[in-house]
Amino acid sequence: MPNLQEKKIAIIIAFRDFRDEEYFTPREILEKAGTEIKTVSNKIGTAIGADGGEVEIDFLVSELNSADFDAVIFIGGSGCLKNLDNEDSYKIAREAVSQDKVLGAICIAPTILAKAGVLSGKKATVWTSPMDKSAVKILKDNGAVFEDNPVVADGKIITGSGPESAEEFAMKIIGLEGEMN
Repeated sequence: MPNLQEKKIAIIIAFRDFRDEEYFTPREILEKAGTEIKTVSNKIGTAIGADGGEVEIDFLVSELNSADFDAVIFIGGSGCLKNLDNEDSYKIAREAVSQDKVLGAICIAPTILAKAGVLSGKKATVWTSPMDKSAVKILKDNGAVFEDNPVVADGKIITGSGPESAEEFAMKIIGLEGEMN
């Protein structure tokens, strides 16, 4: 595993109902690789995941300067679109791409990247189910090339389809970060 000392990653979660394993699994893997993690949300205090996991928020999405980080990651869950599908998040996604940072999103969160305009012409995945294909439509409507895979990387943009891909998602981020040393 590459040594990612000195690397800083911002992980963005909804203040309520983020997907616990999509946050805690990558965080643990990324910290073991040596990165410094800052957790960012739409409110300050103790964020609570859909399964009850708790995490202290370091600062607000509106205060995030992507230039201070090597990677920015959006976490999914039922609270994601309610709390993070907005201009603050779109701005961060666009800045991360324009500054050539690693940009990740998992579960339903790739729809935020799509709406920000950063997936146009890019391969990406997103959470979907036989009963709900709306997220795939959002990606396609915004120019993304949808791939039905657990994790998809296109350049420095990494997308994951859900909690079952959290470990592979984190390892892909580590791989990209490691290549940048």
